Amino acid sequence: MSAVSDRLPAFPWDKLEPYKKTAAAHPDGIVDLSVGTPVDPVPEHIQKALIAAADSPGYPTVWGTPELRDALTRWVEHRLGAREVTHRHVLPVVGSKELVAWLPTQLGLGPGDQVAFPRLAYPTYEVGARLARAEHVAYDDPTELDPSRLKLLWLNSPSNPTGRVLAKEELTRIVAWAREHGVLVLSDECYIELGWEADPVSVLHPDVNGGSYDGIVAVHSLSKRSNLAGYRAAFLAGDPAVLGPLLQIRKHGGMMTPAPTQAAVVAALGDDEHVRVQRERYAARRTALRDALLAHGFRIEHSEASLYLWATRDESCWDTVAHLADRGILVAPGDFYGPAGDRFVRVALTATDERVRAAAARLTA
Repeated sequence: MSAVSDRLPAFPWDKLEPYKKTAAAHPDGIVDLSVGTPVDPVPEHIQKALIAAADSPGYPTVWGTPELRDALTRWVEHRLGAREVTHRHVLPVVGSKELVAWLPTQLGLGPGDQVAFPRLAYPTYEVGARLARAEHVAYDDPTELDPSRLKLLWLNSPSNPTGRVLAKEELTRIVAWAREHGVLVLSDECYIELGWEADPVSVLHPDVNGGSYDGIVAVHSLSKRSNLAGYRAAFLAGDPAVLGPLLQIRKHGGMMTPAPTQAAVVAALGDDEHVRVQRERYAARRTALRDALLAHGFRIEHSEASLYLWATRDESCWDTVAHLADRGILVAPGDFYGPAGDRFVRVALTATDERVRAAAARLTA
């Protein structure tokens, strides 16, 4: 066990516990804006699909049912503008975090190989590299990296934590550079449905990839768009030359999405209305929190998409965490996402309307 723990960073959320206790002591209770976990109900038609598939005594397949693969290919074409997507271009996974953490290992990367990710990023990109014993490198512009040992390049648009969106032209430039140097691009697009001041574009769009999926794979999740974090529902779409071998590896590892979850995903991807309704909820919460933070003296950078506001008071992120905890509000310190975030905090929109109103009232009192 020590060999494994030596390869991994300390679990950052444990450091937040004292501030959580402070916030919880507020007379009106805590407003927890630290973790981006959905709080709204799973849409009823998705619950019904899950229940209808509850009698599933046999093992599900790793590749999913034909109905699931049909739903994935239809959605990728309908929502992302991808063309000529077949079952070979899609692969369900057991939640996107599992995929991010274990992908370098499943791709056979190891010592001497490099995995790159944005300077401000979801910590699991680094964890995945460490688990594979590969090197990890953070970037501002990936095309400035030395490609000689770079095997896997993570993109994240819209970004967690900053909400930054990569423009179509920027994505096109990065994909072309990666192909020129034989670097596999993994684009984490789990927040693509949540663009506020920008319209996020997928690497699967022909304007980005020139109509070819060679060397590119996109990661998508239903956790945020459909409130299915508890269902562990996600998938990959892109290069069959990558997904085919990955499917075989995952078969050997028994990485199967449960059959009821597969049925729920079919129902979720076949309906746009519940996504619109959930977007409206988040938009209203975003407006309330953004206005309150600005009134309280914060500056907000990026945040044009995703479920977070990237905010600063131009002080240590931990001073800001303490300041807000004294007001019963818990947020995530920016250095959880890399040293470059040490003067920012990440404020999640994932609280009930009542708790968001409470936070706004405390900030503007």
